[in-house]
Amino acid sequence: MTQNQTATDRTDLVTCPNCGAHNRVAVAATGVPRCGRCQHPLPWLTTATDADVDAVVLRSSLPVLVDLWAPWCGPCRVVEPGIQHVAKEFAGRLKVVKVNVDTSPETAQRYRAQSIPMLLWIRHGQVQRTQVGALAPPALLDWVTEALEPAPPGVP
Repeated sequence: MTQNQTATDRTDLVTCPNCGAHNRVAVAATGVPRCGRCQHPLPWLTTATDADVDAVVLRSSLPVLVDLWAPWCGPCRVVEPGIQHVAKEFAGRLKVVKVNVDTSPETAQRYRAQSIPMLLWIRHGQVQRTQVGALAPPALLDWVTEALEPAPPGVP
């Protein structure tokens, strides 16, 4: 992000898994990103830093899976294929945000990340679930599926 660019200006280029069209998705947008050509929900996988984590994560209208990771972390590489898969599998129902703890130490400290990978399930700006340590892709899929289960009546 440049000095003058804010999270509300930053976009990711997302390829629609349905029709192959390229779409620009604002990283701090609310709502559900959809393909401009076919209106299919787009997988929402983006990044955040200390400077924009509130706008990208906490203000999301969708539940957010936050992956606190570092490039040197072997277990983080084990989690990565599962992160990619759940972003695609739950397109339209979930936002996935990766935060590199080496370049965003304030965010790591805020969520007390003493070990990585650390996954956070955030809904309405509040941490609902935490997973410390690597989950293989099938276990991560189960963890996200369970978190996405409909809440009882009267619970958001």
